[in-house]
Amino acid sequence: MIKFALIKERKTPPDRRVVFSPKKLQEIVQKFPEASFKIESSEFRIFKDSEYEEAGFQVSKDISDCEVLLGVKEVPIENLIPNKKYFFFSHTIKKQPYNRDLLKAILKNNIELYDHETITKANGNRLIGFGRYAGLVGAYNGFRALGLRDSLYDLPKVEALADLKSVLKELDKIKIPIIKILLTGSGKVAHGAKEILDHLKIKQVIVSEYLENEFQEPVYCLIDVLDYNIHNSGKNTTNSHFYKHPEEYQSNFMRFAAVSDIFIAGHFYGDGAPVFFTQQDANSNKFKINLIADISCDINGPIASTIRASTIADPIYGYDPKTGKEVGFKEKGAITVMAVDNLPCELPKDASEGFGLMFMEYVIPAFFNGDKDGILERARMTKDGKLTARFNYLQDYVGNTAII
Repeated sequence: MIKFALIKERKTPPDRRVVFSPKKLQEIVQKFPEASFKIESSEFRIFKDSEYEEAGFQVSKDISDCEVLLGVKEVPIENLIPNKKYFFFSHTIKKQPYNRDLLKAILKNNIELYDHETITKANGNRLIGFGRYAGLVGAYNGFRALGLRDSLYDLPKVEALADLKSVLKELDKIKIPIIKILLTGSGKVAHGAKEILDHLKIKQVIVSEYLENEFQEPVYCLIDVLDYNIHNSGKNTTNSHFYKHPEEYQSNFMRFAAVSDIFIAGHFYGDGAPVFFTQQDANSNKFKINLIADISCDINGPIASTIRASTIADPIYGYDPKTGKEVGFKEKGAITVMAVDNLPCELPKDASEGFGLMFMEYVIPAFFNGDKDGILERARMTKDGKLTARFNYLQDYVGNTAII
């Protein structure tokens, strides 16, 4: 028998998401009778304590008797329980400075850490995450910002709505003006954003049409890395070559910036890749984009206008391309920016249910089939107070810690 616990989210502001809904837990224990679950009591969670109790699960403030602890956001250092297996987004795999002490504390407390981001197939593709919901909410928020700025319509915030169905119902009430929308990315985030564009019945057009034509209806174009980056030699290459050798490329994004009104950024940006545009580019007469929904939200990174993350409470700000400074989003000449970095939190019920579906399919079986596909082995970042070999690149990040 393996004892799992759903832990209380303690990060501020409170996150209402959870790894499993009560209904999904019932499915799991039916399928895997050797699994048991305890729920750490929480006043914030989207599913109430009473809903888990009604589904037949024990709710308690004490989960110290459980072996595997499942959460969403980082666990505060003071709440870590030594000698446990933890699953959560640690935000350490890119050596994020603000979580260095957390990883050090995990090692010190002999915790086995499995970061949700490291749960992958053998080829490195991620198996679980909230990407689709980030894309859905990010695109909606972009259109909400457009309506507010240009006084076209007034969409409610996603957090005020019950679920995705309600979100789509609100979109049915609005009319999008004749604009050109650029969407970047090829993963779950971009496809989540695409769902919103398609629901709005905005026509998708190919790159050549988008760049060359004017339209009498709103249109969008979905582009990938080789559409907005070009090899220094001018030769045709492959996506995999770009990912391996990003330093050999330069940005070709300005050809899109010259004809787009809205940019929805749903890409993954890798270290060493060319930036999309600089402040100087944004201040050029050729730069036409006036609203950016930056779902990727890399601060001071590839998109010059993303100078800070915005919040669910205050999701929109303006960027003045002349000065590079923040201004009001309605100011003349400003680029309107939506750069909320925790978008799935606005849709906690759907996001939790979608996440639980993936976690049940890919992760839970690994505990009971001898990890035959290597899911747990690949995802394990720490063991016996040391970094595992796959994560030895974090050695300098944590300091004097041995590698196994």
